[in-house]
Amino acid sequence: MKKLLTGSLCAIAISAASLSAAAETRVTYKSAKTTSSYYQMAVQLAEAMKKGSNGEIIVTVEESQGSVQNVKEAAVRSGNYVFTTPPVLVKLAQKGIKMFKPKNPKYDEIRGLFPIPSLTMHFVVRADAGINSFADLAGKSFLIGKGSFGAREAAKYLKLFGLDGKVSIANVELNAAVGALKNRKIDGFATAGSYPAPNVLEAAASVKVNVLSLSPEQIKKTKRNTMVIPAGTYAGVDKDVTTTTLPVMAYTTSAMSNDTAYALTKTYWEGKADLGATAAWWKGVTPSYLKTMYGKLHPGALKYYDEIKAEIPDSLR
Repeated sequence: MKKLLTGSLCAIAISAASLSAAAETRVTYKSAKTTSSYYQMAVQLAEAMKKGSNGEIIVTVEESQGSVQNVKEAAVRSGNYVFTTPPVLVKLAQKGIKMFKPKNPKYDEIRGLFPIPSLTMHFVVRADAGINSFADLAGKSFLIGKGSFGAREAAKYLKLFGLDGKVSIANVELNAAVGALKNRKIDGFATAGSYPAPNVLEAAASVKVNVLSLSPEQIKKTKRNTMVIPAGTYAGVDKDVTTTTLPVMAYTTSAMSNDTAYALTKTYWEGKADLGATAAWWKGVTPSYLKTMYGKLHPGALKYYDEIKAEIPDSLR
């Protein structure tokens, strides 16, 4: 009888464990480099998903070398793969142009979930470097990193503003920027991330810095939206900084079930107030950001937006 009872209890324990494992929804969230604000956001989001779902949604955050890698992996990943990217890269992928040539038909299976804080360009310079405008970057040493959206965007801006070949570009990764700035090996660096950006906060805490503003004419040339970073966001930067911004979305693929996409989307929005209490960059995100999404929403996500009567463009349905 004792052996029978012990065996029964073990069977019950194993069954309960199996049910618990089955109840968990495991998601892989492909984010950004560990030094970026987007990686910090991913960690915050993973914690919020676990808390908001009472442990039923478990998000594993993966480091990425940039949004292009995130989109390309969507063609080979299966199951609950979530990744972040500016919508323009999904557009390029689904049209099979530029870095996504030749087109992979799997890109057509990409589906949208929800917006996250936008990418904001930062051009950070040492305060004692005599750099007060982009023109002053001529003859200076500047770090833009490699392979990321921020690196490509910074290179584009330097060319647009007549600085191509006039700036000495440091051939190192972005994660070396703060140390290089502090040790006077570079005069400044560019980075893309939602403000307040961790590496800019670190730089401003280590050495007196300025963050360059773009003029309305320069912003028009970039074909990006305008973002104003309030004075005091970074130590020693006591004036508003006018720069550019690009929307960023969380996407998945049609391999994700409708129930999972619905649960992720619902948990995200219902936990966003707590996310905003954790970090200011979450506060401004609203469903209206979906107007800048490219592609189709996942049916599970669309179900939630219809339930809350969010205004969804026909192009996303």
